[in-house]
Amino acid sequence: MTIDAGALAGQRCVVLGAGGFVGTSLCRLLNSNGANVVGFGRRSRIDTAVFPGAWVDGEFNDAQAIAQVIDSADVVFHLLGGSNPSASNRDPAAELQTSLATNLSLITTAIRARVGKLVFVSSGGTVYGAATHFPIPEDAPTDPISAYGLGKLTIEKMLRIYSMIDGLDYTILRVANPYGPFQIPNRPQGILATIIQRALHGSPVEIWGDGTVVRDYLHVEDVCDALVRAAATNAGSKVFNVGSGIGRSLNEIVASVSDVLDVNISVVYKAGRSADIPTNILDCTRAQQLLGWTPQVDWAEGLRGTADWLSRLGKD
Repeated sequence: MTIDAGALAGQRCVVLGAGGFVGTSLCRLLNSNGANVVGFGRRSRIDTAVFPGAWVDGEFNDAQAIAQVIDSADVVFHLLGGSNPSASNRDPAAELQTSLATNLSLITTAIRARVGKLVFVSSGGTVYGAATHFPIPEDAPTDPISAYGLGKLTIEKMLRIYSMIDGLDYTILRVANPYGPFQIPNRPQGILATIIQRALHGSPVEIWGDGTVVRDYLHVEDVCDALVRAAATNAGSKVFNVGSGIGRSLNEIVASVSDVLDVNISVVYKAGRSADIPTNILDCTRAQQLLGWTPQVDWAEGLRGTADWLSRLGKD
């Protein structure tokens, strides 16, 4: 299947969470494809370029602001909310209460605002829990081991119910671990950016556990391509895995970065975390068949591009 690069041209596309890592790249892609982009959320602290569209400052819990910005939108990309798997388990009740209340408000508001389509970024790395067969297809059992993953899965179920009741059009992308430019290092999520930055500065890398945890990593350009395709396609499914389909351990990640940058990286191993799933590799056959989507960014080239961007961070 071929998706016209201008399939969303002229459409009003609202990106909730536009100042984040994925949101920044998504807005740029939408703008280059001719969409009328409206960003909502907190502005990025690192993107000093002029935002490619209109911008509305706001918080996820500001229902009135969200209602105004998504009113009559053709497509709403939902990238807002949540913490991270480890942090969410420190206070599961607070995580779920906040997540479910804000997302329920957003969904019902989207229905009243007559949003054409809602594209929700879920978590391919957490909703399945500790799977036993790989790669993991969309119809595999879902048994999250973190409140973060449980929250994402519950939002998916909310969308399904409100689609049945009120006809809300939606698509869910269960995205793997994204990496690439605009990913801020030294945060709870985004280990690749942290490893690359520390390698560039000759600092040791801290890894939780023994480094054998396996994840599916995907370049942000491929993530955004899938998001645009999901918005532009009336596919026969509502849920899609979006990943590389290749599992890489943290030790392999360190080795890859070391090879690409031609540096030696010192690793400090710390105690493992209960919210870390041992292995996660996604089966993306459905996205390939129904969205015509496959990852395009070469692994080594993606690492080089990320390193180039991080090396310029703070110098512009």
